[in-house]
Amino acid sequence: MKLSSKRPYIGISMGDPVGIGPEILVKALNYSKVYTLCKPLIIGDSQVIQQALKLLKFRHNIHIITDPDQGKYKFNTLDIMNISNINIDCSSLLGPTFETGTAMQDYIIKGIDLALTNRISGIVTCPITKTALKLAGSQFHGHTELLAHRTKTKDYAMMLSGKKLKVILVTIHIPLSQVVPSLTTEDIIGKIKLTHTSLKNRFNIKAPKIAVAGLNPHAGEASMFGPEEEDIIAPAVRHSKKKGINVKGPLPPDTVFYQAVMGRYDAVVCMYHDQGLIPFKLTHFKDGVNTTLGLPIIRTSVDHGTAYDIAWQGIADHSSLTQAIKMAAFQAKNLMPQ
Repeated sequence: MKLSSKRPYIGISMGDPVGIGPEILVKALNYSKVYTLCKPLIIGDSQVIQQALKLLKFRHNIHIITDPDQGKYKFNTLDIMNISNINIDCSSLLGPTFETGTAMQDYIIKGIDLALTNRISGIVTCPITKTALKLAGSQFHGHTELLAHRTKTKDYAMMLSGKKLKVILVTIHIPLSQVVPSLTTEDIIGKIKLTHTSLKNRFNIKAPKIAVAGLNPHAGEASMFGPEEEDIIAPAVRHSKKKGINVKGPLPPDTVFYQAVMGRYDAVVCMYHDQGLIPFKLTHFKDGVNTTLGLPIIRTSVDHGTAYDIAWQGIADHSSLTQAIKMAAFQAKNLMPQ
């Protein structure tokens, strides 16, 4: 199969069947414009998708395939690779089970393998939970760790992306008390480099402008509020500048995100999870996209969770998933020869 840059094949893993993944997936593919941007392939369970269609009273046809080339990829037809056979009413489940957790992980693995073998141009992942992965016996805490392991990637980064703000995390899912011991100049250099390369290659930004947030109030104020800026962060910024990267920092965290939203910077490298995600979700709560940098494949995702409390009620917002599909198609077109 020759991958096309005009309408790339984008695999969409269904996420946790008990969560809002099936609902938002069906909603996102209820718009004909998606089919002008890519060839969307559902990697999941046709019986669960049928339940979501019934819930939403949509009349799409289901087309089960075993190879991406078999898809029709036209509006009103959902092309599905059937990875599981969940023959239960998902709306009756109060939380994930071994069966749903295992299926959820299998969808992701299938999507990764399809992308690694160039059967699809990229993957979009619907939400999962660490709880469901644990029930399935997985050793991973989430998508990012599983993706890195499966693709044999050592240097990777989580980016949350929207039209106004892009943030990259140096540390991710660790307690706040472990952030300082975990920060190293080498890691920050790696994240700056990944951000620079990805902005150029995947987002088509010719001359990226990158900000690096400080860790402490006022970016340490000459070590008055902590030595990490001068000892760890500033050396990484200086090193990156010498490599020709347009980067500035460490900058006070209380102002740098406003400056980025106003267009001064294309992205902000953040020291820990909530430092980046609080301003990002304040700005892009509905349309934010999670994308993993450094992988040999394209991966985007919603920037929210499974929302078990509202799942299977027909009220979940699909905006983030729609944007994630668009971003995956956009990155695929930028990376492929025209």
